[in-house]
Amino acid sequence: MAHVEVHGDRSLESPVLIEGLPGVGLVGKIATDHLVDTFDMSYYASCRCEGLPDVAVYHEGDPAVEPPVRIYADHERDLLALQSDVPVSPSDATEFAACLSGWIDEQDALPLYLSGLPAEKDGPPKLHGIATGDAGDLLAEYDIPAPPQSGLISGPTGNLLSRAEQDDVDGLGFVVQSNAQFPDPEAARTLLLDAIAPVAGIDVDTQKLVDQAEEIAQARQQLAQQMGQAGDESSQAQPIGFQ
Repeated sequence: MAHVEVHGDRSLESPVLIEGLPGVGLVGKIATDHLVDTFDMSYYASCRCEGLPDVAVYHEGDPAVEPPVRIYADHERDLLALQSDVPVSPSDATEFAACLSGWIDEQDALPLYLSGLPAEKDGPPKLHGIATGDAGDLLAEYDIPAPPQSGLISGPTGNLLSRAEQDDVDGLGFVVQSNAQFPDPEAARTLLLDAIAPVAGIDVDTQKLVDQAEEIAQARQQLAQQMGQAGDESSQAQPIGFQ
């Protein structure tokens, strides 16, 4: 049966959940991986949802086998981070979104959904926010601008936002300009500093993303190539119509 299995201490109060599914520029994954590493977040739950491949994940220097999609927790900061090492099958994205969204609602968590917008950047990446439920007030509170033109978010992240809209639950989506072909630590840094940090009420040092930008991009390149081959499995924002 599809479910999210909690392993750790459940004492979280209305946490903020950061979604890190692979997508354009790997912006969400880079940002989420950075949070997990920087705050030394603990393994909290495993996702056993439809749409996820039955593969075993292992890490350098650790013999333990883990599922490909995991949730980490920082109890001090009331923070959850969804870390994913695989894409979600587009044919099962709806079932995956239903499974994860139901669990998020049970935790009374505020989800932050992250997506890259393929763009030729002129200066720092531009960031925009969208909202479901009553979460739009948070965008105004933290001075995060609405999109300048119409668009859509595809892939599993789009499914998650669509589910939140259908259920009329609070959720935020952040769209950042990013490289269409390569991992983009600069865009991930913008997400962390201008969206995640203020909404989640955290301070996060992003200097590592600056100092090791090339190394991070190279380390994520193989997954980015897999996402390019996956096509519509990749979450991304894209404009539609005219401004």
